[in-house]
Amino acid sequence: MVEITDTDFELLVTAELDALPDAIVENLDNLVIAIEDIPEDGSADLLGLYDGLALTERGNYGFGEIPDRITLYKNNLQAICNTLDELRDEVHITLVHEIAHHFGIDDARLHELGWA
Repeated sequence: MVEITDTDFELLVTAELDALPDAIVENLDNLVIAIEDIPEDGSADLLGLYDGLALTERGNYGFGEIPDRITLYKNNLQAICNTLDELRDEVHITLVHEIAHHFGIDDARLHELGWA
């Protein structure tokens, strides 16, 4: 298990977001990226969670909606990694996976693409 400080984890997440293609980042509409230690239910296998309405499901979406949220679970991500490079890779994979849900891509399709 690799452990880093909360600040270093936030910097790692920011770096991985910055590394994503501009075309993806520019379309992250009304979305917040949050970091929590563990999920509310305490599950150890959940690395990230998308909570919101996918872009493909939005109708008259526009003003005053609560932002969608992607939550990364720091302790769970650290627990499956032995090195900082592995952690960086898992954060990247988890971000891409959850962002895909924001764009309306379901788990079955992500599995076909190798992201689930």
